Amino acid sequence: MSDAKGQMLTGAQALVESLELAGVEVAFGIPGGAILPAYDPLFDSKIRHILVRHEQGAGHAAEGYAMVSGRVGVCIATSGPGATNLVTPIGNAYMDSTPLVAITGQVNSTAIGTDAFQEADIRGIVMPITKHSFLIKRTEDIPLAIKEAFHIASTGRPGPVLVDIAKDALAGSAIFKWPRELDLPGYKPTLKPHARQIKAAARMIEQSRRPVLYIGGGVVKAQAFDELAQLVEKTRIPVVTTLMARGAFPDSHELHLGMPGMHGTVAAVGALQKSDLIIAVGTRFDDRVTGRLDSFAPNAKVIHADIDPAEIGKNRAVDIPIVGDCRATLAGLVEQIGVPPQADEWRVEVGRAKARYQPKWEEAPDGRLSPQEVIQRIGQISPDDTVFVTGVGQHQMWASHFLPHERPMSWLNSGGAGTMGFCVPAAMGAKVAEPDRVVWGIDGDGCFQMTSQELVTCALNKIPIKIAIINNNVLGMVRQWQKLFYDERYSHTDLSTEHLPNFPMLAEAMGCVGMRATNEAEMDECINRALEINDRPVVIEFVVNKDAMVWPMVPAGVSNDEILVARNMAPKWEDEL
Repeated sequence: MSDAKGQMLTGAQALVESLELAGVEVAFGIPGGAILPAYDPLFDSKIRHILVRHEQGAGHAAEGYAMVSGRVGVCIATSGPGATNLVTPIGNAYMDSTPLVAITGQVNSTAIGTDAFQEADIRGIVMPITKHSFLIKRTEDIPLAIKEAFHIASTGRPGPVLVDIAKDALAGSAIFKWPRELDLPGYKPTLKPHARQIKAAARMIEQSRRPVLYIGGGVVKAQAFDELAQLVEKTRIPVVTTLMARGAFPDSHELHLGMPGMHGTVAAVGALQKSDLIIAVGTRFDDRVTGRLDSFAPNAKVIHADIDPAEIGKNRAVDIPIVGDCRATLAGLVEQIGVPPQADEWRVEVGRAKARYQPKWEEAPDGRLSPQEVIQRIGQISPDDTVFVTGVGQHQMWASHFLPHERPMSWLNSGGAGTMGFCVPAAMGAKVAEPDRVVWGIDGDGCFQMTSQELVTCALNKIPIKIAIINNNVLGMVRQWQKLFYDERYSHTDLSTEHLPNFPMLAEAMGCVGMRATNEAEMDECINRALEINDRPVVIEFVVNKDAMVWPMVPAGVSNDEILVARNMAPKWEDEL
């Protein structure tokens, strides 16, 4: 227990003391008027504060830190626009179940509701996108709120929690009391799955003939990787991993079929469609996976296991629901399954589809680099324990297919919210959490220009991330949709003419090493040189073909049966599955 116990502290001192007692080592933030009292004791704290260039960067950096480390990420902002700039990362963390505590300053308690300078009802704004939110008006309430915030953010289904503290509560004084126990009667997550449900699921799995393990991000949050591997080894059931679960089960395993969904592999999409049993663990039957819901896996029974009971049956009717921690659920299934399902023929069928429809690309007609080749090459050259972070768009989908997803908690991206601008600050947070690992950010030229200023933060704080800009001079995913569905009417998707901005020069101006690659020889040279530089950030612009497309693709609003492997080319299920 801290030496501050029982002492008279200001609210600001109590906040910093509470953060230290909660185990916080790093926080990302920007000071301002309402939060300024907290920055004075933070000056003497053992907590490492990283001064970002924009509050959105603070939030995404805290997410990156949390996603790699498994700990709660912390971001700090002042009132009004400082707080509202955190809304996007808070919403992103909510959609992707990332443990985050956002601390914001608020105007004096007596001024709340008067439209005071830099006032914003941030608690009301983020209420739909947080697990819980606090508005603290009394100094003595700060320690309890902080302890509760970290408990709520990190337990059950993880997620973001806001602690909004009035300036006079930070400036006032009170006896410091750190609560030993918490009493949250309305918050009791179910961790242990019901034994009867586990047994029923085991019997259903044993009787199946075309089962699929549909693995989501909840398995990553629970760090249930060993239990998943044991279940697959025992049952020999094919596996698909969602965008948020890439790396939870190694791509190189013969039973791994890849990622399902709108841009998933043919094998993964087809296996789900033709299965007779889906064992869904830590996933939510997202629309990007199911396609048109009424046609999704029409002959499959469903076992749905999740720590959040609200997700079970929300989108797809369930035959056996299991509420509980994913690790405990998978361990229970390993223990209870006695006879593996008789699915030899099924494994041959899905294996044939996997072999025939591997993701691939066409060479660029203009002689430029193919973006898929660039991303694949980065994965091939980089160390095995590299952390990969992406923005959102075509490069994100290519990275999900062509990077080596062999290790858990080494793949970071914005899944549910699809937040452009996530890459650079999230890579920064990941590198802070794992300073001895290489961290590559795979970004698009559109995404990069949204949060690139955080490279200044990286340069000043000696956070040597590596950023690959896949530059096709357009908003690639939007352009792809315009090409396919809007008669090639490319309305407002061209970002620039050649080299505007000049990304290498921009990188140099922000304290980084800047490079450009336009052919295969330069590509390898730049990647290798980047891996040798570890004293400052590196940015490489890869100039690629603007008409490269993401395949496979299930057009929005149609059945997954209509998956395309190229324009107007759909696989014939009857040939494979």
